[in-house]
Amino acid sequence: MTIDEAPRDVLRGGPRELLRWVATGAAVSRADLSRLSGLSPSTVSQRVEALISQGLLEETGAGRSRGGRRPRQLAVPTGGAVVGAIDLGAHHARVGTLDLSGRVVQARTLPVRIEDGPEAVLGALLAEVTTLVDGDPAASADGSAADALRGIGIGIPGPVQHSTGRIVSPSRMPGWNGFDVAAFCAGRVDVPVIVDNDANLMALGAHRTAHSELDHAVYIKAGTGIGSGVISSGRLHRGAQGSAGDISHCRVVADPAPPCTCGNAGCLEAVASGAALVTALRGQGVQVSDLTGVIRLIDDGDRQATALARQAGRAVGEILAVVVNFFNPQVVAIGGRLADCEPLLASMRATLYERCLPLATQTLLIERVAAGQDVGITGAAHLVIDHVVAAA
Repeated sequence: MTIDEAPRDVLRGGPRELLRWVATGAAVSRADLSRLSGLSPSTVSQRVEALISQGLLEETGAGRSRGGRRPRQLAVPTGGAVVGAIDLGAHHARVGTLDLSGRVVQARTLPVRIEDGPEAVLGALLAEVTTLVDGDPAASADGSAADALRGIGIGIPGPVQHSTGRIVSPSRMPGWNGFDVAAFCAGRVDVPVIVDNDANLMALGAHRTAHSELDHAVYIKAGTGIGSGVISSGRLHRGAQGSAGDISHCRVVADPAPPCTCGNAGCLEAVASGAALVTALRGQGVQVSDLTGVIRLIDDGDRQATALARQAGRAVGEILAVVVNFFNPQVVAIGGRLADCEPLLASMRATLYERCLPLATQTLLIERVAAGQDVGITGAAHLVIDHVVAAA
């Protein structure tokens, strides 16, 4: 059983959890880790030594004695080793480097044209990661910048077969269908590259940042498109092929049912996404070119835009009500550019309370994702860190 496959109770005191406890300051010594995990000191010491040998932990000196030998303090290295992260969108990409605790070291947002195709877009973004690593003073202080990068995580705004790194039938990415992202990147960088859907990475980043103590959660990414990521038993749940959580093509009862890019009609993405709001407003004669313009109209109290946002919120709530009743999560959080649209959020929340069983919403948290614009690259980084820890 691998670390990614193990249920949460089996992972108590596993290498990934030991690393997280040190990274968050919950533990500073082997004794602390033994106390938190319930494992024997010898087992903890064995796992700590493995993490140290991989450069994931380091000893920083002697701590305070409590009557015996002074314990050796542990820390996650903050200089040198980094992971690269790319959160790709339809028009922009967030690119960054993060240390082994998941803290952002450097990050920047770049304009992209997804229609330029995978080779051009990914080639440019990989080059940007390399530039960030080369420009990191901590990584290059001893001339080892080339060895500082431990891996790269990439979020794709479309369906990804996680086991292969291939993109499968994306609705808004012409020229990307069937593209092997992992193989393409392997030919250009000498570190592991892990590829996943962008909503999954947002879910992972948001969960590790704000709700790591919870076992079950659903995170919605609502922007130009719409999707979600699922956390089950504390782990990212992908399902059999990697499509778990893809609510974008669930059918919403709508009359008339607008056509969707997938070929069906009435899909959630065709009704409630940012692109759908732009299309609907244009159909009503409102001059709006993109989602930024829609949000501006809503903020200004435009009647048509606000009404459409409320309708979109109800549609999202209808689909999420099925998810909540079926899955019974502890938190539902919405991120993406539409998360700041109060009419949509209020309508979604009201629909959830109306359509869900009382037991399912009794302690349910319904909120915005609070991790900001770096939530996607944070999730991508944790995906790589988990991979590195599993290898250790």
